[in-house]
Amino acid sequence: MVLLESEISLKTNDNAPDFTLLGIDDKNHSLKDYANYKGLLVVFMCNHCPYVKAKIDAIKEVHEKFKDDIALVGINSNDSIKYPDDSFESMKIVAQEKGMKFDYLIDETQEIAKKYGAVCTPDPFLFDSERKLIFHGRIDNAMNPLEIATEKTMIGNIQKFLDGKIIKKSFNPSIGCSIKWKQQQT
Repeated sequence: MVLLESEISLKTNDNAPDFTLLGIDDKNHSLKDYANYKGLLVVFMCNHCPYVKAKIDAIKEVHEKFKDDIALVGINSNDSIKYPDDSFESMKIVAQEKGMKFDYLIDETQEIAKKYGAVCTPDPFLFDSERKLIFHGRIDNAMNPLEIATEKTMIGNIQKFLDGKIIKKSFNPSIGCSIKWKQQQT
């Protein structure tokens, strides 16, 4: 396990990179599918990472609290050949077992993770209604899978956004396992 901290890639007010990815519902999902929401939270995640496992309930809480206003999309970009726990079929099983009711998409080519500059799991990106980046960072302040959060960072930032307030710290790095990149072919 390689532990990484999210990095600034997209900057505040950058546009959300477009995507069309297959979801665990066996349908393709694109950025435009979420146009009717006030915001969009894209979380790069996977099935096997202990950091993601520790955040699943917090991610579900964000979804439940804001599902009418904020679309939440999980994207798995891990190499499922080397990490079969992150395969598309495993994504379906994990989503069912964990009661995940948000879209969970597979990025088999890893192009979308690269466009976003995602490096770890979880790596969350929050966009406004125009799909401009307003926050990139942690779900909460528990930075170790065994810690208990004392601050719900993402919930607080989404609430500020919905209340028309400024999110003062637009980048507050997440921490987690590195995205498992496919070997580059030469």
